[in-house]
Amino acid sequence: MSESDLEKRFTEARQKMVRQQVKRRGITHPLVLAAMETVPRHHFISPDLQYAAYDDGPLPIGSRQTISQPYIVALMTQLLNPEPDFRVLDVGTGSGYQAAILAEIVNEVIGIERIPELAEQAKERLQRLGYQNVTVHIADGSMGYAPDAPYDGIVVGAAAPAVPEPLIMQLAIGGRMIIPVGSSFEQVIQRVTRKSGSEIQVEYLTPVRFVPLIGKKGYDRDWL
Repeated sequence: MSESDLEKRFTEARQKMVRQQVKRRGITHPLVLAAMETVPRHHFISPDLQYAAYDDGPLPIGSRQTISQPYIVALMTQLLNPEPDFRVLDVGTGSGYQAAILAEIVNEVIGIERIPELAEQAKERLQRLGYQNVTVHIADGSMGYAPDAPYDGIVVGAAAPAVPEPLIMQLAIGGRMIIPVGSSFEQVIQRVTRKSGSEIQVEYLTPVRFVPLIGKKGYDRDWL
């Protein structure tokens, strides 16, 4: 099969994914849907798993980490309610897929990844795919990235035992953070809105299952 034929098949699979896995589950934000239809998810996983790139589930990306289920990526992005002029912090960048989805929508994305190998791979992948509005740093995601704060939005791709205080303080007033919080047995996506100073509003939304957010304000070890 030629490369063009293969890319055509991936495009058709991506469109089907959006119809059957994303729209049917209530994702309606037009910018989120457009991003999900645009970003080539198969380029964010290893070649031997590309056949499953648009399946309804997470996939391993190495270093005992995963790329989230497409619907969960779409859901967390929609919950953020991103706007084109936003600056967003992507905590736990991993393969770079969530960062790419955000980059299709917002002005600037700052990614944080604690595992150097994954961070370097994400940088190379995002650059190769033409995303000029994403910067990836190797750092402790539970501490955020203060030099570029404040952020209009923060998306956290790993579960924390509680909402990390540094992330709250790096939100702009009125900014929103989407973060799974809980133990290895039970987690819930929370939407945290910073009202003023340290005052926040917390909404408890969808049960999920994520890898742990490891760091000073997260967990001290993996669950595996």
